[in-house]
Amino acid sequence: MQWLHAQASVNSGIKQEDAFSIDKVNLYERLGFDTFVKLSTNFYTRVFEDDQTWFRTIFSNSTKEEAIRNQYEFCIQRMGGPPLYGQRRGHPSLIGRHSPYAVTKEAAGRWLYHMEAALDDTHEIDSDSKNRLFNFFKHTAFFLVAGKELTNNQRLVGYGGCKHRVGEV
Repeated sequence: MQWLHAQASVNSGIKQEDAFSIDKVNLYERLGFDTFVKLSTNFYTRVFEDDQTWFRTIFSNSTKEEAIRNQYEFCIQRMGGPPLYGQRRGHPSLIGRHSPYAVTKEAAGRWLYHMEAALDDTHEIDSDSKNRLFNFFKHTAFFLVAGKELTNNQRLVGYGGCKHRVGEV
């Protein structure tokens, strides 16, 4: 796991301690439920209207409403609020949940483009919270890229870094 965080820091330019500055403040208490709903709505409105077909295709297995709900429930839970996502969907397991998708550096960049714009358009988010959130999102986007590259390159089986390749004993 540390290797993935190290790769995410290299590729995102965000130090791990800056990415997890979200844990030093309860952003859910600071911003509230409705702000996370609004942020997720702003974000997925942009994503589902993106002019790049390759990018929109990544999200084609879910409706806009499902995507919004998944994101705001995850954010609320991760930022110090009630465990809405976990109660409905189980452990977030970000790498596992994103494994079916084309998680590439290009896709991460496009995702971050929309998230940065959504953060800017969600006026209820103060500048300190916006900075903490964006650092977390940027690091996490590249954490997912590193996880995808690891599983694609090594085809690891199991949880926690089992070193057997698929088909090997």
